[in-house]
Amino acid sequence: MSTQTVAPGSSTWAALKPSDRTIEITTKVLMVLLAIVLIVSAFVTVFPFFWSALLSTRDRSEIFSTGISFAIGDSLMINYARLQEIMPFWQAMFNSIYIAFLGTTISLLFCSMGGYAFAVFKFKGKNVLFGMLVGSMMIPPVLSLIPYFMIVKFLGLMDNHMAVWLPFTTTPFGIFLMRQHVVASIPKELLEAAKLDGAGEFRTYFSVVLPLLKPALATLAIVQFVFFWNSFMQPLVVLTTPENYVITQALRSVQGIPNTPWGAVMLGTTISILPLVVTYLFASKQMISGLTSGAVKG
Repeated sequence: MSTQTVAPGSSTWAALKPSDRTIEITTKVLMVLLAIVLIVSAFVTVFPFFWSALLSTRDRSEIFSTGISFAIGDSLMINYARLQEIMPFWQAMFNSIYIAFLGTTISLLFCSMGGYAFAVFKFKGKNVLFGMLVGSMMIPPVLSLIPYFMIVKFLGLMDNHMAVWLPFTTTPFGIFLMRQHVVASIPKELLEAAKLDGAGEFRTYFSVVLPLLKPALATLAIVQFVFFWNSFMQPLVVLTTPENYVITQALRSVQGIPNTPWGAVMLGTTISILPLVVTYLFASKQMISGLTSGAVKG
């Protein structure tokens, strides 16, 4: 049933009952308040990125000067040169891209396989195992930091990029998301038809299931890429050589030096945000579709 907006002062408005008028006014007030909340939330979200980009054009004295100014500074190239001096910036960017791309790619494969298995196969203890998997998402990641370090050291992966991406390629959220998408979007009749045509489990997965998981895969790709890109605690624990630093670790490592060149740090921070923005712009529609598909069924 559609709801028409009635303009105050019209004949229809005069014919409305007092209760109907109250509902109409309340609806308009709520819509205005919602718009204000959304505008303020968008401003609070975007302003830090705008401010870091603005500070990247200023030197240290201008950044710490009294008063707030939105004028663009003239120290951008100086800050870029200084950024190259205080850290291996582009090497750290390459390390982050390498870890994020490799970890995300393998995570899409493993999580989609796990979600498909939980959705299709029947085996003893499946519900208990799936419940434990979902429950593990409530455990704070910091609690696993010491066991993570001990395992990495035991395997001889200290100061190795594999230690940063390999343990996080199979995540409970990823398996849960894939399982929900398979249940909601892939009919059992389609899988049975593939088996009748002689397709094995792996061929059914790669030829039938995987192409239909594109929205969920795009969602998981963004989530995992952002996770690997923003990862800080794990690299801080296992990576010790500056040449192996990821971008978050490299930016943090220069904040303790005397007279920290904050303009250069802000410039590096602004540049490091760009891959995340590009990734989201390319996969935002698929991400929204993937997040809403699992709410239909199952």
